[in-house]
Amino acid sequence: MACRLDKYVWCVRLAKTRSQSTEAINKGKVKLNHTIVKPAKEVKLGDEIQIIRHTAVFSFRVIQLLNKRIGAKLVADFILDVTPVEELEKLKMYQAAQSNYRHNGTGKPTKKDRRDLDDFIENWE
Repeated sequence: MACRLDKYVWCVRLAKTRSQSTEAINKGKVKLNHTIVKPAKEVKLGDEIQIIRHTAVFSFRVIQLLNKRIGAKLVADFILDVTPVEELEKLKMYQAAQSNYRHNGTGKPTKKDRRDLDDFIENWE
């Protein structure tokens, strides 16, 4: 039994929809065994799927193949998370930097914010 990469990524809930899965593969954000492939590439047991999210690369090893979407509780039976700790730290640093940049709900910077930022940058040197 074989499964297409785009369908497998969707089935094990690494993407919300099949179209998002296919789009991510086409953009090179999902790799199979460290290689950029097409969405129709067949997934085999033991293959490693890498997903690039922001600055981190998450890695998953295929344990079992499947042809239909499964519940979130059953995902651990089909893939094994082999992401290095350094990659998780990269994601945490990215999230911290984004939350410090602009708070949610504050909208775009005002003219005063922009002037303050320009003054800061000019006085940096």
